[in-house]
Amino acid sequence: MILIVFVGLLVLTGYLLLKLSNPKLQITDGVLAAKFEELSSGGNSSCSQDFKDSIANMLDTSRLQGSCCSPMNFHRYKEQVEGLKKYKEISEIPSDPYDIEASIAKKLLPYYDLELSSEEQKKYDYAMANSDEKGPCCCKCWRWYVYEGLGKYLIREKGFTGEQVTEVWNLSDGCGGEGDHVNHTT
Repeated sequence: MILIVFVGLLVLTGYLLLKLSNPKLQITDGVLAAKFEELSSGGNSSCSQDFKDSIANMLDTSRLQGSCCSPMNFHRYKEQVEGLKKYKEISEIPSDPYDIEASIAKKLLPYYDLELSSEEQKKYDYAMANSDEKGPCCCKCWRWYVYEGLGKYLIREKGFTGEQVTEVWNLSDGCGGEGDHVNHTT
């Protein structure tokens, strides 16, 4: 009997660890709250140029974690993670804006310099003008370059509209804070 309980606890612990380590999996509110606590108190993200430059030398399995400019807000975080599930089939769109694999950032950074056609540029310009931050991030930190690259990637490779890029950027805002919920209660 003790062995069965022990094995059950091991399976449960493994399941919870797997969910924390793989943000693409469906997670419960309790697990999301635990992940939020971890990311909001122990992230490595920084707005510095040095941090942006360090991404190229990170292991692909390294993670860019936490917010850049303001403390994370659980209500907003939950909405973002839920909203991003819509794009789970596109591996280049991080499922958690506060926990991004370095391999994804490395793939998207070169797209920052991509020259768009005039039609593609119109879509991109729409996203710049209509996103909550008037761009992919509130400042020109690593997120700006990665998510601008993501926007160009989505337009070029996936045929996204400006409206779709705007939605992805708004859901992926990693600056912290309440987002468009300044007067919203948690």
